[in-house]
Amino acid sequence: MNFSFYIAKRYLLSKSANNAINFITAIAAFGVIIGSAALFVVLSGFAGLKDFTLEFSSFVDPNLKISPAQGKSIIFSNDELEKISNMEGVASFSKIIEERVLLNFDDKNQAVVLKGVDQNFPQKTIDSILSHGNWFDNEGNQIVAGWGITNSLSFGVLDYAKTIKIYVPKPGQGQLTSVKSAFNSINAVNVGVFQVNEDLDNSIVYTNFNTARQLLNYSEDQISAIELILNDETQTENVKNELLTILGDKVIIKNRAQLNDALYKMLNTENLAVYLIFTLILIIALFNVIGSIVMMILDKKKNLVTLFNLGVTIKNIRRIFFLQGSLMTVFGGMIGVTLGLILVVLQKVFGFVLITPSLPYPVSVKFMNVLIVFLTISVLGILASKIASARISKELVKTV
Repeated sequence: MNFSFYIAKRYLLSKSANNAINFITAIAAFGVIIGSAALFVVLSGFAGLKDFTLEFSSFVDPNLKISPAQGKSIIFSNDELEKISNMEGVASFSKIIEERVLLNFDDKNQAVVLKGVDQNFPQKTIDSILSHGNWFDNEGNQIVAGWGITNSLSFGVLDYAKTIKIYVPKPGQGQLTSVKSAFNSINAVNVGVFQVNEDLDNSIVYTNFNTARQLLNYSEDQISAIELILNDETQTENVKNELLTILGDKVIIKNRAQLNDALYKMLNTENLAVYLIFTLILIIALFNVIGSIVMMILDKKKNLVTLFNLGVTIKNIRRIFFLQGSLMTVFGGMIGVTLGLILVVLQKVFGFVLITPSLPYPVSVKFMNVLIVFLTISVLGILASKIASARISKELVKTV
């Protein structure tokens, strides 16, 4: 094995007498370097885009959300709420009432999700999302609407002359006799505007807990969910298991990733698709490696005959060119990843590539991407080297 490695290293580093072979080898090495660098840059770009996209949803998403396993609402006892409050690792929790409602303003209607939150709703979240006006009081029919909703219905902030009508269907059975008997409704004033992302800005209206409970006719201890903020996000699974022990199977508990499962799936699918496309490009580039090894075999044919006559086995001769191709792709991959890392760091620091005149394209350096690129180029290079070295046979080394 040491003999084969020594010869392979000499063949890799030394120039051939044939300039065409040197040119083909240089093209093969260049293709490996550029391919691996491009793959790393693209994966880093998608990692940055993923972090950038999820950064907005993290403003409003709790670390854990407790929802009823069945139905739209659930009743928690004071004892259960006390246990949740005293749990180690729980910084705060907020009781939530959520329901789809219809907003009406100036003969314009829009279906949205009304989210009633209590006084424990995180101030950090409020400060992060509120763009105009103020947050609502804990009493009084006030709302804070998303930017897209205010544009669609054309209402502003603190317009007491024109209130916003909120309708929600009444639960029950039987024939409807009038609109009034079919809906609960209240008049509310918009006191603020929040801005997170296009989806949330067009779909959510916040209000205080008492207003939501009044509109939905919920009892004193009836809620839709509980949102928890943790002291340490790494303890999410431990806190989740402890909550399940306390509350049992009457609830479903989701972490931040599970609350955005559709978004995560979309981003991961796009990431996988790009990875497969660039891997295909790498496979095409590695045909050059196969070609360069085959050309090197033909160029070194006299040397191979000499080695065979000296007692070197066909297996060891094949191993020489297998190691040569493997070394080329491994070292080329390392150089490519290093080059890609430099480009990503430069983009992160200086922001050469811009999405808008003021927003550089987000990138993120992750060790997993380094590992993925290096393993991909190594595995494909080893396979290419195996295919090329298999061309050596006894008939080849017996004839000059």
